[in-house]
Amino acid sequence: MTSAATSSQPAPAHTPAGPLAWRRIVDWLSHDGVISAEEAQRTIARCSQAESHQHPLVRLANVAMERARDGKPLDIDMLTEYLAQRCGMEYLRIDPLKVDVGKVADAMSASYAERHKVLPVQVTAKEVVVATAEPFITDWVAEVERQAKRPVRRVIANPLDIHRYTAEFFALAKSVRAAQKAGGTMANNSFEQLVELGKSNKQLDANDQGVIRVVDWLWQYAFDQRASDIHLEPRREQGVIRFRIDGVLHPVYQMPLGVMAAMVARVKLLGRMDVVEKRRPQDGRIKTRNQRGDEVEMRLATLPTAFGEKMVMRIFDPDTAVKNLDALGFGTHDARRWEELIKRPHGIILVTGPTGSGKTTTLYSTLKRVATEEVNVSTVEDPIEMIEPSFNQTQVQPQLDFSFAEGVRALMRQDPDIIMVGEIRDLETAEMAVQAALTGHLVFSTLHTNDAPSAITRLLELGVPAYLISATLLGVLAQRLVRKLCKECRQPDTEATAETFAEAVKPWKFSGSVRPYKPVGCIECRMTGYRGRSGLYELLTVTETLKQGITAEPSIDALRRQAVHDGMRPLRMAGALRAAQGMTTLDEVIAATPTPAAH
Repeated sequence: MTSAATSSQPAPAHTPAGPLAWRRIVDWLSHDGVISAEEAQRTIARCSQAESHQHPLVRLANVAMERARDGKPLDIDMLTEYLAQRCGMEYLRIDPLKVDVGKVADAMSASYAERHKVLPVQVTAKEVVVATAEPFITDWVAEVERQAKRPVRRVIANPLDIHRYTAEFFALAKSVRAAQKAGGTMANNSFEQLVELGKSNKQLDANDQGVIRVVDWLWQYAFDQRASDIHLEPRREQGVIRFRIDGVLHPVYQMPLGVMAAMVARVKLLGRMDVVEKRRPQDGRIKTRNQRGDEVEMRLATLPTAFGEKMVMRIFDPDTAVKNLDALGFGTHDARRWEELIKRPHGIILVTGPTGSGKTTTLYSTLKRVATEEVNVSTVEDPIEMIEPSFNQTQVQPQLDFSFAEGVRALMRQDPDIIMVGEIRDLETAEMAVQAALTGHLVFSTLHTNDAPSAITRLLELGVPAYLISATLLGVLAQRLVRKLCKECRQPDTEATAETFAEAVKPWKFSGSVRPYKPVGCIECRMTGYRGRSGLYELLTVTETLKQGITAEPSIDALRRQAVHDGMRPLRMAGALRAAQGMTTLDEVIAATPTPAAH
């Protein structure tokens, strides 16, 4: 739950009673100088033309009154916040991630909430916080206080949000209760099994309507909140649902272990996984649609834990495969060099970085650019991350002795032009990638290394001869993901100076203008100060001079210095430049990138 309370406007001298009237709000706006007298007359003329059953704030938002000071239209949130200030109450923008839906549903019934157009948003030992859009209707307060046995604190919220979340929260709570009732108290497969005599051990059915509704809600909710991963985690007493948003995990909901086990079973069933098998990890995938009707790919992975089966669903952005280089976070300098590299007819191009650094997104976006009708693009992956119609995608199957190396060997007989190998993990795969490059194919793959120059030493450690690396390697792209500053609330950072940036990138020299910003936090970014993520890139291109340094025992520092001389910007430097432009912060960059090596 996110709130912003201000009370710059005085409370009305004579507190009105009963429902809000749109005419009174227009008078207040005009009196306080929020809108001009002319705008007030125009609004009154338009709203008087026809009767409406809409809430006054919704009705006025549809008129799009222009704010006197800047001409911006007053939307529903601006009007709601103004109303809260005018009435001397707290304004609240409901953040569903911070509402305990179970407690909310226990505070009052759905019919009561709908009848009075109120919504409990927080229940503590001391009070019940209730959102309303009618500040002068209070006849329900005493009854809720008597029922909850604690005082009620009223806050003003957007009437559209109250209507939407009243339906969603109470429907979810009802589905969870229905699912729990259908399954009784299910015995969980925990390492600390507690035998409770006289209680039902009926298993929840994955096809139970309550479970189906909860799973559907979970997915739509995750898409709406821009989540990249959904975690279903069984704990000692209850199950916990968490979403990863912009790289950070947020608790979403807590539910009985029996309901969570049924949810996991439901998802496994839809993902064509073995529902009965709970002792070993499994992988699967699901394709569904979001609210906009776009297809969404989800990769599923289960893991047996001490208190039951844990599941993670990774959500792949439907727009990922068509992102341009600027949207990925490439600067002009690196975008031009990357474009030149991927146009080469044959050789190996590697993308490196830790898990979750965006390597798959970069590779898919790049392959999408080069996958024209004139070329055959084939991939070998483990697993196939996203289905892309313009590629020929193959998944490795270790149980059938079909490895990356076997996959590349098979692809060589499929007349490919461009090959993508999910990951080079061993010498056999590396040798097949080299062989494909030597025979005239362009090969993309990934490695797990800290930076771009380290990819060369990693190939040597796997056993690839230095002369073959020199002959086939075209370039290495190392990358990281950093959170982007929220453009709605970021503020200039007067404390960060050019010297601060120079110190952060030592021993490399920092040059360029510095206009840094700092995070503040607002409703749009859930008070984090950040919204969305962007890539940082370090692109090493293998020039003739750098090839001379690729020997059986190369100097990593010498390779790094030569790569920088050839145009490579180290990750920390690339991040510092983005921070200097106000895209992210220096703290984010330092946390995400390796410490620059001395040279």
